[in-house]
Amino acid sequence: MTEGVQGVVTGDLDGPVPAAEVRGQRVLDLLDKAIGAQSPLVRKNIARARQRNPEATPAQVIRNLERMYVSALTGTGAAVGGAAAAPGVGTGVALALSAGEALSSLEMSALFALSIAEVHGVLIDEVERRRTIVMGIMLGGSGSATITKVAERTGQHWGRQVVAKVPAETLRQINKVLGRHFITKYGTKQGIIVLGRVAPFGIGAVIGGGANAALAALAVRAGRRAFGPPPESWS
Repeated sequence: MTEGVQGVVTGDLDGPVPAAEVRGQRVLDLLDKAIGAQSPLVRKNIARARQRNPEATPAQVIRNLERMYVSALTGTGAAVGGAAAAPGVGTGVALALSAGEALSSLEMSALFALSIAEVHGVLIDEVERRRTIVMGIMLGGSGSATITKVAERTGQHWGRQVVAKVPAETLRQINKVLGRHFITKYGTKQGIIVLGRVAPFGIGAVIGGGANAALAALAVRAGRRAFGPPPESWS
């Protein structure tokens, strides 16, 4: 597959493919890669959140997971922003650093969303349902609105409804719409953040850390809406 004139990518068998569509698919491929890599680590992440207090309640563990996620994502954004904007670092290297951090951000977000689901007793064995949970939480309010509209369900706490009641065919429809929103919103935000990091030294760290903190706060609020109050005890 090669990129030709006017932003068109030419495939060997299927003919021209719009470059924007290819870039969008790359974003979704990164998401799937992040979900696949982090799914086996969910229980270890929860154990880490309980490490200082083995008797912690689900509510306490969820608060710890939220703090861990916000801290890690903010710290990564600031570190990469500072390194990318350091004197002597070329634009190519800066952009490569930011691209690597984008995958890391997706992995942290996937791990957070799936960990919250696990604490709530919502076990997600199917890849399609994992995609719905992760994209829905990362997209915040727009993700929640899309899921409830396409699923034709009302009420709070869509995270439980998706796993327990929505058929596979409906899930695929939901994920198709979520995927388009995810490419637009996440891809655009990352593009803005990447450009911001290639700024004078010090400014890039502030932009990177602040932008990631905002993304993390969005996901935390969305996770609370998706699953509702924590269980009172471990099942």
